Amino acid sequence: MAAFAEGTPCWVDAQLPDLEAGKRFYGELFGWTFDAATGEARIGGKRAAGLVPKRDGRMPTTWTVYLATEDAGALAARIRAAGGQMVMEPYPVGPYGVVALAADPGGAVFGLRQGGERDDGFQTQMEPGSFCWMEIYTREKDAVDTFYAAVFGYVAQDLTEGSLDYRVWSPPGSRPGDDSSFGGRAVLTEAFPAQMPGHVLVYFAVADCDAACAATVRMGGRITNEPFDTPHGRVAVLTDNQGARFAVLAEPAEEKAGGEEEGDKAVADDSAPERDAETAEKSAEKPDDMT
Repeated sequence: MAAFAEGTPCWVDAQLPDLEAGKRFYGELFGWTFDAATGEARIGGKRAAGLVPKRDGRMPTTWTVYLATEDAGALAARIRAAGGQMVMEPYPVGPYGVVALAADPGGAVFGLRQGGERDDGFQTQMEPGSFCWMEIYTREKDAVDTFYAAVFGYVAQDLTEGSLDYRVWSPPGSRPGDDSSFGGRAVLTEAFPAQMPGHVLVYFAVADCDAACAATVRMGGRITNEPFDTPHGRVAVLTDNQGARFAVLAEPAEEKAGGEEEGDKAVADDSAPERDAETAEKSAEKPDDMT
């Protein structure tokens, strides 16, 4: 596997009832093509995500983010010791290494992925059609914050603006809030339905947020949260035509053009936590049910 820091996102996949329908939907939405041998989604020939058949109808139709590890067995032990649970114990997947599913103390489910002989994981991130961010939503803030600090050693920056409580994560050894941030933790407030469990929201970069929303609706999906602007781009939360929920983010035009002065770029980088806080707040405005 490519070099991913321990605990950082290295892959995402969606478990879908109709795999071929999923390929048509995401192929049009993100411009994905699919490897004939592995079924992996690719952008410009580079691995971007996976679509897999949902083998048990009782399981949710959902996107899953996988966190990198050098030792899935040892990580599973740390997860249990820190108050999490193993939903699926580590198991080998041939040359792809070892995978597992775990849940944090708030019930959010995420994957573990230990690399194997085959070069695997993301080959592209942050470009249109590829993964760009993850958010964990929880009602158990204190337990979840302690859990991720203990298990992965994330460097955290807390944001408190009014009633909003948001935490941005970076890998161990990095500077809080810098370019290394890869995700955050948001709190499930009373704005969310009481039955909504803790969960992970996966973000994909797009060139045009509104166009992605229009395409989703045209293909039978729906807009869970209408597009809104943040300092770091335009965001919407969508649900595909089989029930899997995800978010899209289009960077501001000046960032995509790469035309900022050095000082302006520094301001844009430092504004990332504020962007993430506003995203979480807006995502709570019209929450959808979990499918």
